[in-house]
Amino acid sequence: MSLHDEVGAFAPGAQPTARAAAMTHALHPSERQVVELLLAHAEAAIEWTAQEVAERAGVGRTTVLRACQSLGYRGYPQLRVALAAELAGVRAQTGRLGAGTPHGGVLAEMAADVAESAWALSSSTGMLDERSVTAAVAAISTAGRVLVVANGLSSVVASALSMRLTSHGRHAEFIADSLAQQITARNLANGDVCIVVSGSGANDASLAGASAAAAAGANVIAITSFAASALTELASLALVIAPAGVTFRHELEHASRVSLMLFAEVLVRAVSRATGDPARSARAHTLEVISEHLEDK
Repeated sequence: MSLHDEVGAFAPGAQPTARAAAMTHALHPSERQVVELLLAHAEAAIEWTAQEVAERAGVGRTTVLRACQSLGYRGYPQLRVALAAELAGVRAQTGRLGAGTPHGGVLAEMAADVAESAWALSSSTGMLDERSVTAAVAAISTAGRVLVVANGLSSVVASALSMRLTSHGRHAEFIADSLAQQITARNLANGDVCIVVSGSGANDASLAGASAAAAAGANVIAITSFAASALTELASLALVIAPAGVTFRHELEHASRVSLMLFAEVLVRAVSRATGDPARSARAHTLEVISEHLEDK
């Protein structure tokens, strides 16, 4: 079964910041200047004309148009409308989560961080399309073997994903050692799946594991945060989850994997539904094991 695919068109609900974060690697430097300017001054940018954006970014008006089109919009007017709608949503979400908290205190700052993260998570699936997700779920649920590969900060996501898949009846392997990952990946076969989790899509050890799996004829499914990377070029199928940050620098500084972790959880649920009776039986067995280790307090 071949899963060769490309990153699909943006989902209708994909927010401007999610599009920008996921596409940052693919943008021309001058286009990136435009996008970073718009995101840094979003409130003001809604009132700017395309020519004003060009002058402030130090580029030509054509570059502004190309930047908008790279994010999936026909032009700057459409991007302005989408940006205004996103800002309105952020304000509403922040107001709901921040209601009743003291102003200026630690709790207020934490509430604001939660609101920001909640909004980012709500738009994190904007880069996905139905065809890619359906193909991934089908491949994972029917594969002979499933190996999950990750290194560095993404390891905790991969470990949780493999454990959750196994507890839902879809046995999945996760090996922490990078060399052992490559050896196991190279011993996969046609019909097997290697899921590679990498926020940046550029981790050398994870790329080596993906290459080994591809050489073995296995389907390589990437779960990553950026649409253009060495990993997405290598993968049979790329599932791009927009990162919580709006720039690559933000992603490097904060290195949050919360959006990948949440997607891993909902992916397990989708695979479980596709698996059917075996998944229900596995969950029952999992609960039996857990109950044996519970103690009355």
